[in-house]
Amino acid sequence: MIGRRVASVVVRNRALRQPVPRDLARIMAGATIQGLARRGKYLLFDCGAGTLILHLGMSGRLWVVEAGAPPTVHDHFDLNLADGTVVRLRDPRRFGLVLWQRGDPLAHRLLKDIGPEPFSVDFDGLALHRATRSRSAAIKHVLMDSHVVAGVGNIYANEALFRAGIHPRTPANRVSRERCAALVEKIRETLELAIGAGGSTLRDYVASDGQAGYFQNQFMVYDRAGEPCYRCGIEVKGIRQGQRSTFYCPGCQRR
Repeated sequence: MIGRRVASVVVRNRALRQPVPRDLARIMAGATIQGLARRGKYLLFDCGAGTLILHLGMSGRLWVVEAGAPPTVHDHFDLNLADGTVVRLRDPRRFGLVLWQRGDPLAHRLLKDIGPEPFSVDFDGLALHRATRSRSAAIKHVLMDSHVVAGVGNIYANEALFRAGIHPRTPANRVSRERCAALVEKIRETLELAIGAGGSTLRDYVASDGQAGYFQNQFMVYDRAGEPCYRCGIEVKGIRQGQRSTFYCPGCQRR
């Protein structure tokens, strides 16, 4: 998409998690996409005079469709490029976002307080250790707090904690600097494996090319309650933490 010009924008339903700006079609018409970036789970389309900020929510999908392809009831937004390419947002649950930001997109109120990216040099064992000293909440809760680190969701928090040998209920401020360093390493390892596998398809997730992910075939503990641990053979346990499912091995993960 970089270097391509926006011919028009079609907004079929403004009622997403936040309303789509009423004047977005006028603002973007004729703009050239100068760059693409990501911050956390936000996609940033640099259009020179401003930035289109897009979030897929829980069930959104951004994909290329043929020009003239009829929209479905859940196709809420089209970006029509001058070369005939149509980039379409499908969002059945309407938890996604389509916003516009003039100036620095990272100054937007939804982005400005996001923590470091998990693959960045700003996220290491020392940074995680410092961020957790005043936090008595369970380490799994803290990992999923985007103010601490960006984009570690429930599945990957479960898997990273298993790989690091840390019990998910451990108070964050009781995790030592050495274990924080190991946890950072395992977060990166888990995310690399998941990205290489195209993500995790548990219900309806597919990539932009329509292909399902297969990282779910590599789960060590997630969604495996009652099954034997692949490492030690002890039964994997399942609990609820903050209305989210947590899975762990009592033998391999200690507080």
